[in-house]
Amino acid sequence: MDINYELYKVFYYVASSLSFSEASKKLFISQSAVSQSIKTLEKKLEQPLFIRSTKKVQLTPAGQILLKHIEPAMNLIQRGENQLLDANTLGLGQLHIGASDTICRYFLVPYIKQFHKKFPNVPIKVTNATSLNCVSLLEQGKVDLIVTNYPNSHMNGSYIQKTVSTFRDVFIANPAYFNLKQQEIPFSELNQYPILMLDRKSTTSEFLHNIFLQHQLELIPEVELSSNDLLIDLAKIGLGIAFIPDYCLSKDSPELYVLQTKEKLPERQLVAAINPVLPVSASTEEFLKLLPDVNA
Repeated sequence: MDINYELYKVFYYVASSLSFSEASKKLFISQSAVSQSIKTLEKKLEQPLFIRSTKKVQLTPAGQILLKHIEPAMNLIQRGENQLLDANTLGLGQLHIGASDTICRYFLVPYIKQFHKKFPNVPIKVTNATSLNCVSLLEQGKVDLIVTNYPNSHMNGSYIQKTVSTFRDVFIANPAYFNLKQQEIPFSELNQYPILMLDRKSTTSEFLHNIFLQHQLELIPEVELSSNDLLIDLAKIGLGIAFIPDYCLSKDSPELYVLQTKEKLPERQLVAAINPVLPVSASTEEFLKLLPDVNA
């Protein structure tokens, strides 16, 4: 089907903003030109892409399907342009990493520092998202690589370049409020206490819910948040028993202890991943060299 790229470009900007006027501003063309381009594209594809009303614009099911394909293509074109422009002036293109705030804080910072010291002129961009959402960023071509918890239900093994670290998850509590320090507590009993954990959009939550289901237990957390640091703070004041990766637990928290559970939790990994269908930039290759490989 011979369809001008500019029509898809107009579609992308309208679909991204759900606004014909916003698309016209970003594309520097008139709103009527935007509207005419969309009509032309819909005619060529023989189906409507938008539901138009006086108050808002919505994608049709066909429009939603098309956006899933157009968005990665637009991001790939933009990444290519940026890499060429950056390479002409800096030697390496921009490095764009996706990772959760926890992984950034407790793992990535030293390696970003090393990279910046080695390539001071290379721009570094970090996008924070949950490990699950980082995979979507990678699939859409919005980031060059991600560092994520693994297992990750949104990602298959072909994405993984390196296993950069291993860790275990732990339950932590303040003994002044939960005096279980000398006990080995089974999950069934632990489930009776207020559990503080990350929300269901995280791999950590997905992991623990699956573990409990394997033991025929339903996990109903007392508190679900998006920050491990805040979970630690709430555990300190006795609000409940927090579930966190062990690398988040600082030695500066003597008021907290790790509970011993009867059922042992399996080890998890931190992995560096790229999109195998997209070209790997020189800056990405250099950053990957800095990361450890626990399987080497």
